[in-house]
Amino acid sequence: MMKIKLPWKLTFIFCSAALVGLLAGYFYLTSHLKSYLDVNLENNLKRELAVARDFLETHLDDQGALTDAPKLADRIGKDLGVRVTVVALDGTVIGDSELTAQELKQVENHTSRIEIQDALKHGFGISRRFSYTIKKYLLYEAVPFGVGQSKGVLRLAMPVSEIENFESRSRQIVFFALLLVFLLSLGFTYIISLVVSRPLREMSTIAQKMAKGDFSLKPSITSRDEMGELARAVSYMSEQVEDKIERLKQEGAKLDAVLSSMFEGIMVVDERGQVLLMNPSMRKSFFIEANPEGKRAGEVIRNTAVLSIIERLLQKQERFWTEEITLAAGEEKIFKVNAVLIMRNGRAEGAVLVFHDISQLRHLEKVRQDFVANVSHELRTPVSSIKGYAETLLEGAWDDKKNAREFLEIIQQNSDRLAHLINDLLDLSKIESGKMDFVLMPVELKGIVSRCLGVLEKTFHGKKQQVTVNIPASCPRVMADEARLSQVILNLLDNAVKYTPEGGGIKVTAVLEGKFLRVDVEDTGVGIPEKDIPRIFERFYRVDKARSRDLGGTGLGLSIVKHIVLAHGGEVRVRSQVGAGSTFSFTIPTA
Repeated sequence: MMKIKLPWKLTFIFCSAALVGLLAGYFYLTSHLKSYLDVNLENNLKRELAVARDFLETHLDDQGALTDAPKLADRIGKDLGVRVTVVALDGTVIGDSELTAQELKQVENHTSRIEIQDALKHGFGISRRFSYTIKKYLLYEAVPFGVGQSKGVLRLAMPVSEIENFESRSRQIVFFALLLVFLLSLGFTYIISLVVSRPLREMSTIAQKMAKGDFSLKPSITSRDEMGELARAVSYMSEQVEDKIERLKQEGAKLDAVLSSMFEGIMVVDERGQVLLMNPSMRKSFFIEANPEGKRAGEVIRNTAVLSIIERLLQKQERFWTEEITLAAGEEKIFKVNAVLIMRNGRAEGAVLVFHDISQLRHLEKVRQDFVANVSHELRTPVSSIKGYAETLLEGAWDDKKNAREFLEIIQQNSDRLAHLINDLLDLSKIESGKMDFVLMPVELKGIVSRCLGVLEKTFHGKKQQVTVNIPASCPRVMADEARLSQVILNLLDNAVKYTPEGGGIKVTAVLEGKFLRVDVEDTGVGIPEKDIPRIFERFYRVDKARSRDLGGTGLGLSIVKHIVLAHGGEVRVRSQVGAGSTFSFTIPTA
């Protein structure tokens, strides 16, 4: 739709008002013009009639008779431009400016004419009627003439058509005059409208800029009238709006920063279940890539538990709801969902859902439960053995020298196993709590590996295992606590020896990776199932619990390895294939 600009609107309004006034004036003037012209023409004709009578009376003879009336009528008619008729007292027409001498003889008696009768009776007569003599509609005025005594009647006649033509010309003059006034009003009104609307256009431009966020323009109007007050109000409003928007931006930035940095997932929906807000943590947890805002929750979240919570709040008007849900997509995650209904004026306007990722918490709880169960089990086995054999000895078995010695050896083995388990637990506790002191110094890796192999030499020779060490002579020293690094390598080698069958192979390799030295302990043992690899470094976690206990492990070795390496600033990795062996790798910073 085409927009009409303000100057044209003002011009249209003012000109419409002017047009109404001019039309009213036109109709008023034209309605009064006819009566005015009629009266004015009658008066003019009356004055001309008086002048013509005076002129006629100057041509009376001594007896008061009029000589040569036709010529006088023609002369007066020619000078005044009207029809002149001279009528005798008996009604005979003795002169007429429109008739010849022959035509005068044929003119009927004018005694019956109204204007003639009124002139003889009252001294003046007037009438309007059609003249059958000259075939025109005329205005007649008549007066008697004569000195001291009336000698006849002088009559002047003017065609009414001339009056009408004069009226028409007068109407045209009035019309064109008013039209000129209207056109001048149109021009002046448009100029005035431009001047009046300029401040409004300026403030309209400023308002449009404000709507687009540009508050740099200010009104240039300094007058003290209403327009000036409006300009000052617009300037004040611009400053206030700019300040409010800046505050809102700051608050929005703070809110975005808070929502973006929160680990908890946040989702806000309206009363129809459409997503109003979803923070990055929420989108990451539920693998949502496209912008979810404005879409229904069911379109972006494919989880029936979440949709059920939203439905419970919005449809069943539950004020608060908390529930744990499991997300099975990819890595299994557990969320605790706290949902609150948004109420305003007794009406539900939406809901806020907060998703707490408690997967690690539940995992730690499970690890703690497993740890308690495992450590209880690990402690119970040697304690039960010690207690059982001690009771047997106390009941008299100590008299049997052969069995008594065997029982005491079993008690000693279980005591050693118990002491070893307790020492490992204490070491692990110190490492995790940061209370274990590490004396870092440059040490040679190859010497540590040689000493550890010497400790296990009898074991892998007994199982006929082939051990290969591939540590280059140019291998740099590492910055480590020698005793703890020896503990790491010894644990890894001990596991490799235990879980590698007879005739298998064990290989120790060192490779330089930037500022770190990577050590690989590779075996050809039983391997580790893929599902167990993520938990292999947990305390007391065993892939084959029965086999591990038979081999004398405490279940803490790999956990100690992991924490010692992390304390040195390195990391531990494992690659394994069931039946093909495993490779445990760790990195240690070079000196």
